[in-house]
Amino acid sequence: MATKHTFSLSLAERKKRIFSEDFKRQKVREIELKQTSVSEVSKVYQVRPNNVYKWIDKYSNKQKKGLRLIVEMESDTKKLIALQAKIAELERLVGQKQVIIEFQNKMIEIAEQEYQIDIKKKFDSKPSSSSGSTETK
Repeated sequence: MATKHTFSLSLAERKKRIFSEDFKRQKVREIELKQTSVSEVSKVYQVRPNNVYKWIDKYSNKQKKGLRLIVEMESDTKKLIALQAKIAELERLVGQKQVIIEFQNKMIEIAEQEYQIDIKKKFDSKPSSSSGSTETK
């Protein structure tokens, strides 16, 4: 199963990234609307909290004009966190199903050995010649 550590970027890779002005404005708007927090943005996008606060200082409408913004929709940061949680749950379920399948296959194998019969279907074998068709000569 993949972990968050697997997908983390190295320091050199993080330094090479450049976030667009629109992206920064969107994240600041989401923080202002309390759809997400500075710490969530920092964790999800692997940005230092100080940098997020710089974005807020630069792009915040509330700090500059004292205006109140209207809530538009759920934050994509929150959606990303929810989707990551859903992926983790689905990976867990797939793992459980795989264990069940392996258990069932082992039980079939044991039963075949114990009772000396073939239980599994053999897909490479041809159907028998007495498949129900009758020919009269």
